[in-house]
Amino acid sequence: MTHPKHPKDQNSDPPNPDSTAASGDGERIQKVLAHAGLASRREIEEWIKNGEVLLNGNPAKLGDRWKEGDRLTVRGRPVNVEKRFNQATRVLIYHKPTGEVVTRRDPEGRPLIFTQLPRLEIGRWISIGRLDINTQGLVLITNNGELANKLMHPSQQIEREYAVRVLGQIGEEMIERLKKGVELDDGPAHFETIEEAGGEGANRWFHVTLKEGRNRIVRRLWESQNVAVSRLIRIRFGSIVLPAGLKARNHYELTPAERDQLLVSVGLPPETPPRKPVRVRMNDGRWRSK
Repeated sequence: MTHPKHPKDQNSDPPNPDSTAASGDGERIQKVLAHAGLASRREIEEWIKNGEVLLNGNPAKLGDRWKEGDRLTVRGRPVNVEKRFNQATRVLIYHKPTGEVVTRRDPEGRPLIFTQLPRLEIGRWISIGRLDINTQGLVLITNNGELANKLMHPSQQIEREYAVRVLGQIGEEMIERLKKGVELDDGPAHFETIEEAGGEGANRWFHVTLKEGRNRIVRRLWESQNVAVSRLIRIRFGSIVLPAGLKARNHYELTPAERDQLLVSVGLPPETPPRKPVRVRMNDGRWRSK
C-alpha cells in the first residue's frame, strides 16, 4: 500500500491464545466482541475479568466461546453480535495535531481525536496505539478490534517511523549508542535506524524508526542523551504512510484493497469478495476466462 511520503519536517503482552481459527464450538468471546467493534481485545478481556460480560445470563470467563444464538450482555447492555459481526472493516489514517489527546474522555477538557472522526452507526472507533498530546502525526483508527489487537501486539514487531527535531549537539558516538541501546527506567530500548533529515546549527531533523510503542519512547531515548526534542511527528506505521497532503485534523480512509492488504499482513482474512472470472469469446471462436 503506497502513499506519498510526508515531508521531512514533520506495552508488552503475553502470547495471544486466540490466534487459532474458530472451531465447531464457536469463537472466543473476546475475539467476537473485538471483531464486532466493542473495544480492543485487551480492554474486553479486562471487562470479562471484572464480571462485566454475561454469556446467556451468566458471568463469562476467559476462554468461554460464543456460538450463534448465544446471548451476550456487555456492561449491562445486550449486544446483537450477529448484526455487528457482519460490518465491513474500516480503517482511517488520522493526522493528529499537537494539543489533541487520543482518548474518549478527558477530565481536563482537552480536545479529543474521536470528536473529529465520522460517526459510526454500529460499533465504535478504536485507536491503534496512541500519541501523546505534544506529538503530531499518523494515528490509525479502525472499527475492528481484532485488527487493532493484532497491530498493537508486540509479537508483530511493526516498525514506526518518526520525524524528530532535536536541540543539541549530536555526534556519531551518540547516534551509535541510541542504535545499540540505552537503559531507560522501564528497560532497555533502541532505535532501529537514525537518518539525518536536514536542519542547521543546533536544531536538526532526523528520521528514526523503532519497533515498539512504549509511552513517550522516542522522546525518552533522545532525552537519555541530554538532548531536547522540540518537535515530533509520526510519519509511518508499518506499511501505512502519512499522506503528504493530509492536513492536521483530517483523515484518509483506506480503500478496500488497501484495507485487505493490511488485514492479510497480520494474518486476518481479506474481506473483499474475490472477483468471479469473466468468460470471453476469442476471434477463433474459443472461450477463455479473464
